[in-house]
Amino acid sequence: MDLKATDMSQVEENRVTNKSGSKSTVVASLAALGSVIVASSCCLPLLPFFFAAGAAGTSAFVVQLRPYLLVLSVLLIVFGFYKSWRAKQCNCKPSRIGTLLLWFSAIVVFVFIFFPQVIASLVADLSGAKS
Repeated sequence: MDLKATDMSQVEENRVTNKSGSKSTVVASLAALGSVIVASSCCLPLLPFFFAAGAAGTSAFVVQLRPYLLVLSVLLIVFGFYKSWRAKQCNCKPSRIGTLLLWFSAIVVFVFIFFPQVIASLVADLSGAKS
């Protein structure tokens, strides 16, 4: 009986201490989205909407960082899935928002890595329609 109570208290303690696991999954997902957007700014200059004069210089600088940013995006997605898997191993239920954000981030990173020109064309068409 005492052993079972100890096991239950450890499980409850794990639930309390691993609440931050869900937060780190969300942070990893958002960081991956941010890095893939910056990595794609060589093909998809997002900054002209905010800083029109510096877009060409920024794109030229970011194009050199693109491979590193893409690797960072993939590593952050992998880290997010690892944290989600680890939370399940500790009998903690990951938050629904964290899980949805992680999968959304994974899809966006995949699309931006494998289809950057399609995304650039789509944004060009959308910005051309507004003008």
